[in-house]
Amino acid sequence: MSIKRRSILARGAAFWMAAPAIVRAQGSPKVTVGHGFAMHGVPKYAADAGPPDYLNPAAPKGGTVRLAARGTFDSLHPFIVKSVPAAGISAIWDTLCWSSRDEASTEYGLVAETIEWPEDRSWVAFTLRPQARFHDGTPITVEDVIFTFDILKAKGAPNYAFYYHDVLKAEKVGDRKVLFTFRDSSNKELPLIVGQLPVLPSKWWATRDFEKVSLEMPLGSGAYKVDSVDVGRSIAYRRVDNWWAKDLWMNRGRNNFEVIRYEYYRDVTVQFEAFKAGEIDIRQENIARNWATAYDIPPVRDGRIQRAEIPHELPTGMQCFAFNTRREYFKDRRVREAIGTMFDFAWTNKNLFYGMYKRNISFFGNSELASSGLPTPAELKYLEPLRGRIPDEVFTKEFKLPESDGTGNVRDLARRALVLLKEAGWEIKDGKMTETKSGKRLAFEMILNDASFERVVLPYKQNLERIGIDMSVRTIDTAQFKRREDEFDYDMMVEGFGQSLSPGNEQRDFWGSKAAGTPGSRNSIGIRDEAVDRLVETLIAAPDRESLINVTRALDRVLLWGHFVVPNWHSNTAYVAYWNRFARPAKSARYAPVAFDTWWIDEAKDKTLQRGGGK
Repeated sequence: MSIKRRSILARGAAFWMAAPAIVRAQGSPKVTVGHGFAMHGVPKYAADAGPPDYLNPAAPKGGTVRLAARGTFDSLHPFIVKSVPAAGISAIWDTLCWSSRDEASTEYGLVAETIEWPEDRSWVAFTLRPQARFHDGTPITVEDVIFTFDILKAKGAPNYAFYYHDVLKAEKVGDRKVLFTFRDSSNKELPLIVGQLPVLPSKWWATRDFEKVSLEMPLGSGAYKVDSVDVGRSIAYRRVDNWWAKDLWMNRGRNNFEVIRYEYYRDVTVQFEAFKAGEIDIRQENIARNWATAYDIPPVRDGRIQRAEIPHELPTGMQCFAFNTRREYFKDRRVREAIGTMFDFAWTNKNLFYGMYKRNISFFGNSELASSGLPTPAELKYLEPLRGRIPDEVFTKEFKLPESDGTGNVRDLARRALVLLKEAGWEIKDGKMTETKSGKRLAFEMILNDASFERVVLPYKQNLERIGIDMSVRTIDTAQFKRREDEFDYDMMVEGFGQSLSPGNEQRDFWGSKAAGTPGSRNSIGIRDEAVDRLVETLIAAPDRESLINVTRALDRVLLWGHFVVPNWHSNTAYVAYWNRFARPAKSARYAPVAFDTWWIDEAKDKTLQRGGGK
């Protein structure tokens, strides 16, 4: 395919071409104008590209897909901390840019027609597409973009303030152009971060209280709009036939279902039974025992239900049991390490997970960002200035988690834990772990919002009891769990810190000292550490990919040796079961292996299934 090019005569001129254009007015810094932005290198796809090869542009439209959600919801307003939003609601608003699914940290204009930035990335400008519309037919304007940025930063959930901390302002600089000015030029990821901004209708919100939980059907701009709501029980979205962006290259072959319906279930067992009964169409399985044993049922044997194991290259992040270090008894690193030592992953994996999982040993697992072995000279560049303020083991030992033989005999683990606790000033008295100075006993509560975790946590509780530690286990509903999480009202909880291939501003929200004192932030652990803050800021300001990798590995080491969490487990495979009425692209995207928006209903399979047939 030949690629048309045309010269750019002035800064800010619109264009369509494969590679970004470079503009340099006399006496001005170099400015790039493009249809896409890559954190490193150049975008893969040309502006007039056909659909990515993980999409089927000929996929037919129509039909209903029924998905499951757990818990409940009380809001159609997902942008505030008070809200328990309905599943899928955020997707009804288009964003400035669309994130590529087979490139690391690359975005292309969606609401934005072009993206413009200087060489030092101290600002970014977006020229909006003239055809961009909300569902009521009104145009998406620069004023809408500015309103969204300002309101999210001022009144949105705390993560928005952290995410946009380095974005000073948004201002109108043309009829369709909005300029975002950054605090400085150190954070090279900011153009990507701003590109993820959803655009809300300012006029619609002008007569509504943004900080109030709401079940009013919102005005969106995306491929779907809210069709029906049964509060706390179900929500359905209907495809917008005249969606303004349906013919853009990245959308051909996406959003194929006429209706997407989420049914809510409070209990995971009932949810699974609903799938087996045909009330739910697609299920992404995250319980190893189920995948290994629960699918030996007639619909699977005769082909009415299909199962797929899809490898992926997604960073696994860190699923864990997270300590709330705001609690006095969790402030000592040795106490946290001792409690973590008593989690017998080898036995758990063998007896509960059928050997399907690997232990998490990094906050950035399954990626080049994960630390391993001893620090390299490139990593020491960031670690040496922190010597004396971070654990000495960072420099001298490879991080490894204690292992058992998988038989359930935790005697060796207990010995190690008791030594750590003794060093921290604890000993067993009358069968209970007791602080020698105060006489207080070591007892805490683990909260869960998924009953399936009980079978994992209860054996862990028994192991802790062997060394005199009382851990009570309480499973609560989703709304209560979220409230307690937002208010930091817990001792220990199941937590997950998802990561991308390009970590940045969100790390402040995960580990930053300021976030530790901000209700609703993601710093559930409560980390307040100047060394961690420094590494986070260095990561955000990394000038190139190599520097980003090395400082992230350095941060990973400090977090691991802080023993802030009890690492759980991960899999590099997505497990999906579905009723045999669907088709999906032959190729999966590297970083979105299970993308239901690329699936479609196969009419022939659907008819066969309705007649009771299988394969």
